[in-house]
Formats: sequence, C-alpha cells, structure tokens
Amino acid sequence: MLRKLDHNRMGSSNLGWLQSIFHFSFAEYYNPENINFGVLRVINDDLIAPHTGFGTHPHRDMEIISYVVDGELTHEDSMGNSNSITRGQVQYMSAGTGVYHSEYNHGDSTLRLLQIWVFPDRNGRKPNYGDFRFNWDDRKNKWLHMVSDKEGDAPIIVNQDVNFYALELEEGKEMSFPVKEGRQAYLVQIEGNSTINDMSLTARDGLEIVEEEIQIQSQDTSHILVIEMNKE
Repeated sequence: MLRKLDHNRMGSSNLGWLQSIFHFSFAEYYNPENINFGVLRVINDDLIAPHTGFGTHPHRDMEIISYVVDGELTHEDSMGNSNSITRGQVQYMSAGTGVYHSEYNHGDSTLRLLQIWVFPDRNGRKPNYGDFRFNWDDRKNKWLHMVSDKEGDAPIIVNQDVNFYALELEEGKEMSFPVKEGRQAYLVQIEGNSTINDMSLTARDGLEIVEEEIQIQSQDTSHILVIEMNKE
C-alpha cells in the first residue's frame, strides 16, 4: 500500500524567523486523521532565518532526530553538550526523563532541517545526546543507513525499532527499497523530483509505504529520506 502526501496540503506555519511544513499534526495544525504513522510522531520541515532559533525549552520521553539539509545547526542542552552540524549530518537526542535544549542558526544563510520525533520503546529512560558527521558521498546512488535500534548496525542508536536511510540519486538512475511483511516506511522527497511506482513526487512531498517494495526513478538529482519501522 502506498499513500502520497502532497506538501501543498500539509500543515504549515510562518512566524517570520521560522517557516515550517508539518507532515503530521503539530502546534496549531491539527488533523485527527494524521497524528502519527506508527511510532513516527513528527516530521517538521523547518526553514530558520539567520541568527535566530529555538530558545531553551524542555522535552521528555521522545527520540528526537535532526537532519540538516542546508546551513548549520547549533545545539546546546542541559547535559552540557554544545555542537554544530551541517548539510547531511545528524544530531539525535533521547529526551527520556527530561532535558532542556536550544537549537540555533548562528550563520548568515537560511538553515533548513528536518526535525523528526519518534516514540521511544518505553518511557523513563536516561537522557542521551549525540551527533554524527556522515560523509555526503556515502549516500550517492546508494542507501546510507544512519539510524537503527541497538539490534541494528547503524552509527546512531535510538530506543525504538526504527531505521533511517538517506539517498542522493542522480538524474535518470533507479533504486529500489523493500518494505517487508510486517513493516512500514515513511519517505520524504527532500530535494528534487522522482517517480516512485508510477507516482510522481516533488520536493517536500511524503509517501507512506506498507509492506510493498518501491522502485525510485530520479527525474533530476533526488535527495530522499526513508524511515522504516514495525507495522502498526
């Protein structure tokens, strides 16, 4: 089963310094038929103006993954972490029993990132933070496995049965992705245009995939994220 989510019909917000597209219900956007997809609770496609950002605020009992598309993201938290990441790099935080953090764009250009929240396998875990500076070429015309649970072999480990893969597919090339029985996946067409099982996706569109193999044909250079998980 495939279901396309057109980004033009998603929730959105424009606060001046922050422009967002909400793949799922978030903040003032509420759609009772689009709260989550399995353990995937939030995907916000954010544009953050230069020298602005999210001030210190709390989180708890959520696995939070930030994927930078353009610009530089600077993170600080109550655990004493302070780091910056750029295009194609990932930061992750297990909020657990509670943590405060801030996220800023200290640069001179607009920061675009995907803010992703995943329900943990259980509440009350110890908070944790990390980041990983992936080599961009490791996703060129091949799947880069970035995130898994402790049973997987990805560089980033989170407290949930979920896998994150990134891909940059050159124009005219094809790539498949199998979603096996009992599994489902959510795809984000981050940049570019592609045809997936005869369905056209443009930048910022989403695609729900349930127990079905997809075949991606890139219409131009396509930058794609897939989040694979147990079917619910």
